[in-house]
Amino acid sequence: MKTMITALVAGLVLALPAGAQDFPSRNIKFVVPFAAGSATDAVARILGDHVSKTLGKPVVVENLAGASGVIAAQNVARAEPDGHTVLITTNTTHGANQSLLKSVPYDAVGGFEAIGKIGTITLALTTHPSVPAKTVAELVAHAKANPGKLTFGAGSSSSRIAGEMLKSLAGIDLTYVPYRSNPQAITDLLGGQISIVFADISTTMPQVRAGKVNGLAVSTASRSALAPELPTMAEAGVPGYDLAAWFAAFAPAKTPAPVVEALHKAIAAALADKATQDRLLAAGIEPEGSSPEALKAFVVAEIAKWADIVKKAGIQPE
Repeated sequence: MKTMITALVAGLVLALPAGAQDFPSRNIKFVVPFAAGSATDAVARILGDHVSKTLGKPVVVENLAGASGVIAAQNVARAEPDGHTVLITTNTTHGANQSLLKSVPYDAVGGFEAIGKIGTITLALTTHPSVPAKTVAELVAHAKANPGKLTFGAGSSSSRIAGEMLKSLAGIDLTYVPYRSNPQAITDLLGGQISIVFADISTTMPQVRAGKVNGLAVSTASRSALAPELPTMAEAGVPGYDLAAWFAAFAPAKTPAPVVEALHKAIAAALADKATQDRLLAAGIEPEGSSPEALKAFVVAEIAKWADIVKKAGIQPE
């Protein structure tokens, strides 16, 4: 478990800060940029259960999938800044879109109040059984022998970049197929409509362990405790490969500081709860909190990081 959680929760007081005594006055809405069944959806629902108990009002999850998270991000950025609408999102809306899209109709930094990080997730490289490769090295060899014939599906920016990084670092030609969400991409992978999917462990590993798809490697520099049987991409023959996705919470800009603090404390309390930690880990998500200030600085750094990845991969904004 990340040590940051312990540091954040030391001396945690759940009483609402001054200026937030009337918050919340109604249901809180967690807006998710991806479909039900996605890792982000799981994060929102698991956190929502605990946050609702802490704040004393129900948390309702609303899935607004599509347009690389733009629909959901815009929805929250335009919402009343009173803390009752919260974006539970990822590096897609607050890191990658700024380089992958020609125009982003929201300000990832100025358009939101950062509440805090929630966790990180490792991606797994999976292939349809019809692909004659049981290892990453075999997959690379097959792709080189059949340029452009293998397809990779992606329903998030992390999944897209993961595939593009494989293309770039391994020197292979894969055909990208976009999806609204990773569960949809996995459905087509199971049906053989596409060859490859890089997606979060929570979405991929149940299919791998059921023998329905092949799991070849994980995206991070170190092996994941949640999928220890899979080597890293670097171990499997693609040096320099390292990619992880992250989750965080944001409120609309100009949400009062005491309300942001109340939301932050409620989420920190959830991340400190053993039962919630276990549920997140079971969903393939490693809890990792942060202060609002640290998250804001992190987003600025992530936008620069993803811009560099996109440039090196030779991806043209769409």
